[in-house]
Formats: sequence, structure tokens, C-alpha cells
Amino acid sequence: MTKAVSRELEGKVGLVTGGASGIGLAAVRRFADAGAKVAIADLNQEAGELAAQSLIDQGANAMFIRVDVTKSAEVSHMVDMTVDRFGGLDVAFNNAGIEGKLGTPAAEVSEEDWGRIINVNLNSVWLCMKYEIRYMAAHGGGVIVNTSSTAGVMASINSGVAYAASKHGVIGLTKTAAKEYLGQNIRINAICPGGVATRLLERTIGVEEVARLKAATGRDRISTPEELAEAVLWLSSPASTFVVGQALVIDGGRLL
Repeated sequence: MTKAVSRELEGKVGLVTGGASGIGLAAVRRFADAGAKVAIADLNQEAGELAAQSLIDQGANAMFIRVDVTKSAEVSHMVDMTVDRFGGLDVAFNNAGIEGKLGTPAAEVSEEDWGRIINVNLNSVWLCMKYEIRYMAAHGGGVIVNTSSTAGVMASINSGVAYAASKHGVIGLTKTAAKEYLGQNIRINAICPGGVATRLLERTIGVEEVARLKAATGRDRISTPEELAEAVLWLSSPASTFVVGQALVIDGGRLL
């Protein structure tokens, strides 16, 4: 007997930043499987166009938007393009981000690296929310999910102080905005992944170490992007209607 495909986002419009790879790409595919029209937003044009075409070839309704999420005009254009193409915006997953400087103590971080990491990982989330919320508030509501990290709920020597500060900031931004806009039918939450088998993690700790952790068991194992995408889908769907302003830790029990 064939298992029925769930269609939690049937007829909805989703927007995913950092959607050309890693957790973002897994979420894009899961949104499409769940029935959503999906805008894939990313700085990597080649990867983004390939991702969109792959979904289109499978019968999904997808598009790619090249965007630098640190630039206000481009973020505003991203939201406008999504609405113009698909007729609305119901779900936004603000996932674009970069890794920190591995093991660099606070006093050794350059101002350039600090500014770059904060700009991409925190300021861009605020910019995306700014324009997503404006549209959603004027059109009956919506759902926003932001990507933080376990580095947003604890000290993170490996990822570095700028990365940890940016991810702590995403949680504060998420919780405050969730309270501000709850009365306008906009639900905002965050995910806090632990180790995830992505290229970002490979750049941080090395390809061989990621492969070792993927093959591990129990609390030593790292997650797949697809496992994170399931959590993002749940937070984006009617199944989590009463979940607001939460920072959902998804780490296989590492922080227990």
C-alpha cells in the first residue's frame, strides 16, 4: 500500500533564503513536496538556478531569485518578486548565513570579520523580516522561521564569538518580533541546529570530520539537512499553530 504524500502547504507560497544548498535546499524541496510554490533566494546564481530547474522538472512550481540578503533594496525586491510571481507570501524561512572564524578568541577577531558575520547572520535576518512582515501584516498574516544555532543558546568556542553573538541575536530578534506581531496573525519561530552535514560545516571542521560524524551513532551523530527540513516544515504548517516565539533546539540530545 503506497503511503499518502502529506500536503501541509498546499496552495501556499514559500520563500527560502540560502535556498540553493544545505538546510535551505532541503527545506525548499520539502516545501515543494508539501504543495507550496517556492521562491529559492540565494547569492549563488548557478546553484540556485539548478535547484529551481530540478524542482520544475519534477512538476513543482519554483523560481530562483538572486539576492544579497545584506542589502535592503535587494531584499525588498526579493519579496516583491515572490509576490508578483506567485500571488502572495505565506511562509518565509530566513536561513542564509555564514560560518564563523574557527577557534578565534574574542580579542583576536578582526573588526572586518566581526562586521561581516554579524551582517550576514543577524542583520540580514532582520532585513528579511522587515519586508516579509510588512507584506504579511497587510495580507492576513503568515509564518516566519529563522535559522539560529545551538551556538545561539550556549557558549561556542569552536564557531567563535562573532558567530555565537549573531546566533544569540537571531533568537532575541525572533522572540521580540513574535510578541510584537502575534496580534496580526504572524507566527515567528527559530530553529537551533547542532551539527548538520552541510558544506558550511565542512568548511568549519573539515570534510573528513563531517564524514566521521555522519557515520557516528547516538549523541555523536550529526543530522542531515533533511531532518532539519522536517522541523522547518512543521513550524511552517498548521500543525504548529500554537507554537510562537520559540527557539527549537535540534541537536540529537547533545545539549542534554
